[in-house]
Amino acid sequence: MIPIQPRNSTTTRLALQPNIFFLGMVSFLTDISSEMIFTLLPLFLANILGATTVVIGFIEGLADSIASVVRVISGWLSDRTKKRKPLTFAGYALSTIAKPFMYVASTWSMVLGIRFADRLGKGIRTAPRDALIADSAALENRGKAFGFHRALDTSGAVCGLAIAAIVVFLIQKGALELARGTYQMLVLIGLVPAILALFLFFFIRETKKQEFTYDEKVDTARVQVTDRKTTPTSFDTRFKIFLVIVFVFTLGNSSDAFLVLRAQNLGNPVFTILVMLILFNVVYASISTPAGILSDRLGRRRLIILGWLIYGITYLGFAVAHNSWQVWLLFMLYGVYFGLAEGVARAFVADLVPENRRGTAYGVFHTVVGLTLLPASLIAGWLWHTVSPAAPFYFGAGLALLAMLGLTLLVRE
Repeated sequence: MIPIQPRNSTTTRLALQPNIFFLGMVSFLTDISSEMIFTLLPLFLANILGATTVVIGFIEGLADSIASVVRVISGWLSDRTKKRKPLTFAGYALSTIAKPFMYVASTWSMVLGIRFADRLGKGIRTAPRDALIADSAALENRGKAFGFHRALDTSGAVCGLAIAAIVVFLIQKGALELARGTYQMLVLIGLVPAILALFLFFFIRETKKQEFTYDEKVDTARVQVTDRKTTPTSFDTRFKIFLVIVFVFTLGNSSDAFLVLRAQNLGNPVFTILVMLILFNVVYASISTPAGILSDRLGRRRLIILGWLIYGITYLGFAVAHNSWQVWLLFMLYGVYFGLAEGVARAFVADLVPENRRGTAYGVFHTVVGLTLLPASLIAGWLWHTVSPAAPFYFGAGLALLAMLGLTLLVRE
């Protein structure tokens, strides 16, 4: 096989093409907004509306699961029409429209509807956006591109949580429970960056299929090789196995709402929880880009397995923790897991599928994750309510171990 490389090698080596940068900035601003409004949603439901953990798990899981069905459709449409940008914009716009209604939410059913609309927007945008990132990056820098995007996305989370922490401290100091007035102020402030993010789409362009030239000096190990049984319109067997393994892992990876509730359960006030989440996102953001670069050199699978191992250790820690200070270390470890595995897993999807099926593949991948979140969150809520607050975390750690074994034994690079 004769290796290939893009003609525009200077730009691709940097992996900072305009699309990648501006999509990262869109995610940066959107995450500022989302973290301010939705990170404290489980406390809003529990402290203000009096919802049980079963209801909280139901809301988080159902909204993600139902909305995730559209990810396959939006991904398929982006492949069929060869237009990634309109669907990406529509998804971000829908989420922005849904957010102000949280200001007047007074029942958990209203929250469910708002959360569903927000997640539906994410479902519409995620697959075409990830495909647009993959299309905009050279093969040898694909991990770096996704790592850069994850880093900007998570940096937005840091900023959003920092603003939220300041607002909470100024209004209610170190109160253990969240107050309605505090939450409404977070909603109002959080709308501003969400609206600004939409204007950045003026700078994002559709990508054209890259032209390639032959270069026998390029290391053949850096050229994507797919299964011989794979045709341009089918998926590699490895991708299908990877989806099954992701399903197993996600079944134990319930909504992060339970991490927030566990932190409060161990005696941490709202302000302290926000600072812990800031620390988590700082670690996540600082690791994402280096992890992506490392995956370009060492392979994606190793980084994902390492990330899942740290996830399992983290969940075991949440299960056995008895003191509030221990949660600080656990949130840091959780950030390490996300930094190692989140962006790398998305780059791995692009490695396993043909270029003309990327939109559909990302839709399928995110749909598997989204649909699994409903039973995962319901199981976690039930285990918390009927067994103990530690039970969901034991369950998640066990399934992470199974997923690690499956990825090690069944999926090759």
